[in-house]
Amino acid sequence: MATSKALAYLESRKNLTGSGAGLVGLVLTFTGVAGTYWPVVVAGLYGAGALIAPPERPPLPEFPTPSAQLGEVRADFRKLETYLAEVGLPASTEARLGELTDLLTALLDPGWAAELLAQDPEGVHVLSRTVRQDIPEAVDSFVRTRWWTRLAPGQEPPERHLERQLALLKEEAERLAADLRDAEARRQETHTRYLEDRNN
Repeated sequence: MATSKALAYLESRKNLTGSGAGLVGLVLTFTGVAGTYWPVVVAGLYGAGALIAPPERPPLPEFPTPSAQLGEVRADFRKLETYLAEVGLPASTEARLGELTDLLTALLDPGWAAELLAQDPEGVHVLSRTVRQDIPEAVDSFVRTRWWTRLAPGQEPPERHLERQLALLKEEAERLAADLRDAEARRQETHTRYLEDRNN
């Protein structure tokens, strides 16, 4: 532990700046300016250099990149698919849920869409929220409400709310896909303009 601190100090800005100033003191000694007080001059210049050196900056914290976050969302989506397969939803709701999960699968599949999405932290956040929070909450609240509806029939069917929630989530995912498509179209148009300008 002490050895690593000593090695860290040897590489520190304070030591390097102090050593540079101490070398100036040695030059003064060899030119005869420091005289008999050369040890004091060298030590004083080293100390002054160490004092004026900028402090060490702590390293920046490392956060996962959007690409790594997308990989985590992909793994969580596989867990979600396993959960949805076990729930047993009505056929009408299954169809709507299938449309949403197909769209999410297309967005999360490795490929150009995922590469483009990895450059959009907001898009990764939208997908993460949909996979980790919105769909599980919608399905779980449906399962709970359906149980209570069996005890007190005559209420509004919980399937209606779940279908509406899934439709809203699908609209949000479609907007995200449209934004990605528009970004690619803009990129293509920009490249076309660049090539046209280059040839003029």
